[in-house]
Amino acid sequence: MFTSLKVVYLAGGCFWGVEAFISRLKGVNQTEVGYANGRDLAPTYEKVCTGKTGHAETVKVTYNPQIISLEEILNKFYIIIDPYSKNRQGSDIGTQYRKGVFWQEESQRQTILEFFAKKQSENERKIVVEVGPISSFYPAEQYHQKYLERNPQGYCHVDLSLTDDEEFKHLNKEQFEITQLSMTEPAFSGEYDDFFEDGVYVDVVNGEILFSSEDKFDSGCGWPAFSKPISEDVITKNRDFSYGTTRVEVRSAKSNSHLGHVFNDGPGGSKRYCINSAALKFIPQNEVEDYIKKRKGSN
Repeated sequence: MFTSLKVVYLAGGCFWGVEAFISRLKGVNQTEVGYANGRDLAPTYEKVCTGKTGHAETVKVTYNPQIISLEEILNKFYIIIDPYSKNRQGSDIGTQYRKGVFWQEESQRQTILEFFAKKQSENERKIVVEVGPISSFYPAEQYHQKYLERNPQGYCHVDLSLTDDEEFKHLNKEQFEITQLSMTEPAFSGEYDDFFEDGVYVDVVNGEILFSSEDKFDSGCGWPAFSKPISEDVITKNRDFSYGTTRVEVRSAKSNSHLGHVFNDGPGGSKRYCINSAALKFIPQNEVEDYIKKRKGSN
């Protein structure tokens, strides 16, 4: 069963930093940068930078409302913007850098309006964040997507440390990027690709048991492959439209961590759950019973 995801659009200055910040929030499944609510029907970065097209650099945010609420996203967004400065953010100046929150569904309207009404009641200075429905959104050029992931030393007006979470302190860089930023390890590079010992595979973030070695097979795809999860309840599936294709993303239900994707070409007509090694931790069969006991004892 697919999780019912929601979408909201956030404009907060240069979209590189806003995307990098928002994508790290637990419960945010996908982000895409682009140009919103302008006049030009074929905007490009060069056109938008002139300030004449009416577009705002914006991040399309797809989130799981069962994990993170719209109000929580707005609260996080609010701390990285200057809500009183019109048509500028940091050192970036122009209408394309204006702040805005644009809803996709009418049901989001009240939450957004009430949020900013409350913020305004707490401040004497006028808040100039534009709010309203999304009227148009054009994805930006590919080199802008996930820019700071590929160029970590690139320009960023946002303090990304504001998203630091104790829950992820034990993860190394690769584990964090894959589970929280939905990146993918290179094919045939993962620890568990060519690994077939008896045991279970758990979520590297929270330790939830996700897959069993009994369901693991050699698919030749370059990543660990399983015919099914330990239970359908431990995963969620989302439609993934990134990279110009339509795939089914697999995430851990409790931690909302990105795991990989699922395909319909497994052995004997089964599924092929193609999972990143870095999203998993292996527990040998002779340690599984003690592992389960410890988890129950800590809950």
